[in-house]
Amino acid sequence: MTAGGTRTGDRGGATTYREAMRDALREALTADERVFLMGEDVGRYGGCFGVSLGLIEEFGPDRVRDTPLSESAFVGAGIGAALAGMRPIVEIMTVNFSLLALDQILNNAATLRHMSGGRVGVPLVIRMTTGAGRQLAAQHSHSLEGWYAHIPGIRVLAPATPQDARLLLAPALADPDPVLIFEHGTLYNAEGPLDPAAPQVDPDRAAVPRAGTDVTLIAYGGCLPKALAAAEELAGDGISAEVVDLRSLRPLDDATVVGSVRRTHRAVVVDEGWRSGSLSAEVSARITEQAFFDLDAPVERVCSAEVPIPYARQLEEAALPQVPGIVAAARRVVG
Repeated sequence: MTAGGTRTGDRGGATTYREAMRDALREALTADERVFLMGEDVGRYGGCFGVSLGLIEEFGPDRVRDTPLSESAFVGAGIGAALAGMRPIVEIMTVNFSLLALDQILNNAATLRHMSGGRVGVPLVIRMTTGAGRQLAAQHSHSLEGWYAHIPGIRVLAPATPQDARLLLAPALADPDPVLIFEHGTLYNAEGPLDPAAPQVDPDRAAVPRAGTDVTLIAYGGCLPKALAAAEELAGDGISAEVVDLRSLRPLDDATVVGSVRRTHRAVVVDEGWRSGSLSAEVSARITEQAFFDLDAPVERVCSAEVPIPYARQLEEAALPQVPGIVAAARRVVG
């Protein structure tokens, strides 16, 4: 529903990432009485990023629940509700603050099925904003989703388009185990096509929004628009770049990534996380393990500078992966 009261799913066409996620939440709350949303300011305030605006008026305070400012407490409450048969959606304001609930996520949500011999599942969805580019300084701007992709027992999703923001919530709620959804803060105002009749997406499969023959650009979340822009610039130089949107960070879709690299013989991995120990390192390692003899050049990585994300705009922009850096990396591997 837009500010004027129109449901984006009803009008179709282009919509914002924020509106698409709101439609997904509304659809889930309508379809299953066990579903409820909880987190800081998700109710009367409408969510710190406006995603849940208007939902408390539609579904009431029992289904859209404001919580105290204690991530460990309300994530723990979500785990308990999931164990009791509910289908909670927990919103954490930013990924930086999720570290206050890391014990609950890692030591409880991700492990209970394994520690119970498969008898206890935690069907919990945790949504959080990630990423920089909004001048919110270091404590609100890091990209730590790669840390969570390291943890067995959870699924990690990073929708990069309004369509995926709308369609990935339903399979996340259907998963019998915990699912973390990372929403890049720069995407909330981004517009894209939304087909309300589109079939459900497979959360385990990466997407290929642009085909190419000379180099594969691998990205996810907030870096996908930059990879697509880089591919467009490269096309002007006669370089055909294929773009792979990982979409799922755990599990990784090796088949799509490696299949693309085997066709193009070159790869550039774009990751807003820091280079050391990053998700880009894992993707690069898998490409090298599975397609080494298909490569015509070493895998390139374009990552954030290894500093806390600065506040000043020019420094923040310099610290993050940008289109010129992606283009330069692609040109290096093409030679």
